[in-house]
Formats: sequence, structure tokens, C-alpha cells
Amino acid sequence: MVDLDTTCYLEGFRRFLISSTCRSFIPESYLHDPEVFPEKAGDQGSIYVEAVDKVDLKKIRDVTFVNARDILGIIYTSKSGNTKLKWRELRGRTGRLTGQASNNSLVNLSMARIISPDDVEAIIASQEGQGEEQAQEGAPQAQTEADVSQEQ
Repeated sequence: MVDLDTTCYLEGFRRFLISSTCRSFIPESYLHDPEVFPEKAGDQGSIYVEAVDKVDLKKIRDVTFVNARDILGIIYTSKSGNTKLKWRELRGRTGRLTGQASNNSLVNLSMARIISPDDVEAIIASQEGQGEEQAQEGAPQAQTEADVSQEQ
């Protein structure tokens, strides 16, 4: 797991949510509408959109698509539970993304253009390097928020 603390646009995080949860079955019209977001509840991952104005559109499989305006925050937990991210509005459609992400989620964050592919490679390489160093020292593997910030 990697600790993240970065700013990103709401649209980027929306793309991440779609690619992580419902890319294969989202209706085409919803895919291109910047006000439509997936929501999901339950043990197999969750997405909660906190917004001033939110209307349910359609439920497909375990995902409910909502039309949301004036979004204040989004909480995402992956199906495996290895990724837990929160997006909080800072100003307009820009917000702060914080939490922990798995390697798979790092790839999806890169595809959504929240972090660059070079950042993903650097983070994974530093994790592997730290793992080897700490395995030799017998310490547990971890990456701090400061390490991620320096790599970005």
C-alpha cells in the first residue's frame, strides 16, 4: 500500500472510479457526462458521493449511477479493501485526494491522469527497494507520505 496526498480535478477522480469499478458496463451516455458518478454500497467495496444535489439515475449490477452537482467529497473503498481513498473539495472542481492505494489502483490513477506513469514506476520501484533493504534489516515494509511526495 502507498499513502497518497495530492490534489486533483474531480473529473480525474471520476475517471478513476469508473475504470476501477464499472468501465465494462457503464452506459456510453453516462461515461461522457461529467455529472454522472458511480455509487456502490456493501461488503464488496463502496463508493459514496457527498453532494449538495444528487439524483439516482439507474442501477446496473451492484452500481447505482447518480447525477450529482456541487460535490463536496467522495469516499472510495476497493473490492479487496486494499485501497481506501477520499476526495475532498478544495475549490470548485479541484480537491485533495488522500488515503492508501494498492499497486493496481496506482495504475488506474495513472490511467485517469491523476499521477503520471513515471510516478507509478518510481513508487513501485521504491517499494521494492525498501522491501529488499528492510527484509535485510528485518523491519516491516512501509512507505511514508513524505516519500510519495518526494517522488511526485
